[in-house]
Amino acid sequence: MAIPLHTLAEELQQPVPTRPRRVLISTDTYPPDVNGAAYFTHRLATGLAERGNEVHVVCASEDGPRKTDLVDGVVVHRLRSAPILLHPTMRVTVPGRLDRLFEAISPDVLHTQGHFVVGRAAIAAARRRGVPVVATNHFMPDNLFQFAHIPSRLRAQAGKLAWRDFSRIFDRADHITTPTMLAAKLLSDQGFGREVEAVSCGIDLTRFHPHTEPKAWARKLFDLEDRPTVLFVGRLDEEKRLDEIVRALPHILNTTDAQAAFVGQGNQREVLEKLAQRIGVGDRVRFLGFVPDERMPQAFAAADAFAMPGVAELQSIATLEAMASGLPVVAADAMALPHLIGGNGHLYQPGNVIELARHLTEILTNDVLREHMGRVSRDMAMSHDHQASLARFEQIYDEVSR
Repeated sequence: MAIPLHTLAEELQQPVPTRPRRVLISTDTYPPDVNGAAYFTHRLATGLAERGNEVHVVCASEDGPRKTDLVDGVVVHRLRSAPILLHPTMRVTVPGRLDRLFEAISPDVLHTQGHFVVGRAAIAAARRRGVPVVATNHFMPDNLFQFAHIPSRLRAQAGKLAWRDFSRIFDRADHITTPTMLAAKLLSDQGFGREVEAVSCGIDLTRFHPHTEPKAWARKLFDLEDRPTVLFVGRLDEEKRLDEIVRALPHILNTTDAQAAFVGQGNQREVLEKLAQRIGVGDRVRFLGFVPDERMPQAFAAADAFAMPGVAELQSIATLEAMASGLPVVAADAMALPHLIGGNGHLYQPGNVIELARHLTEILTNDVLREHMGRVSRDMAMSHDHQASLARFEQIYDEVSR
């Protein structure tokens, strides 16, 4: 039977159904892990899912057994893992091939967040199946030295070996990104010859913004005294150099009735508590422990200034969130932090506690200056909207998939 021409034409004009872009993200760290890379990867995965992508994450199991769950709109494939003896709160994936997982998912693109166990297994599987690879670097050897207990005299050589291993794995990617131009230059300085694009980790500017409520209200939520407050957010680990904030407090207290609040967990908490007691500021140092992400805007609202003394920051999401919340920043003059300071705070030479104390004292005691710096912080943070970062990653996925 003949089909009427007008009916055939109408059928040909109907759009062909298409499925969502299917993205597989590989990572060695993912919530409930608490660190910058895990936090970024979770926001990347959930943000892409909210934008209509089908997103899968492959990572280590948080408690050992292999399992798959749908969490926050993302299919999370957790691989069998074992605890790390040198760091019992962290786990490492039991090595293995990921070909079956790739076959089951059939991703359009792999976006790896590292080159360690899961990352290199995922890149190898992607290459065997012809899946394009986007790789984002969050790595610096300094982040690993304390966990591996590498003596200071051996760290330079260990760093060279670590960078060589990184280059060998990431050289297999189709497109490489890192959070900042400075982080991209770092890779070039280490001999990595590929082009690296800077794509900000981004922050949620709708959640992190200045609050109009009195700070006493936010401080009460965390059982903090109502006094000028310096805040730090991040891991309480050696590389963050948090003793500098504690040692700055006696100098600040010579001028103003201040306190320091630390949000986060890590192996340096006991060391910092003992230091605070020894130098007479134990009652002015508060450890708030782990604060759920939904309460973090209130934590920033409780502070008058934000301090970041770490010297191994490739971008520092916590600093960006503090800036978006309207806080002045005093940060170490190291790595990517100088790029976040420009009229919104001060840089200080790492280790110079007197300089750190002077800058914090100036901010805590000058209402007009503090408000001005806070406005500048917010303005600077506006260029780091995570929706723009997500849109750029989607463009990259399409570019490597052509």
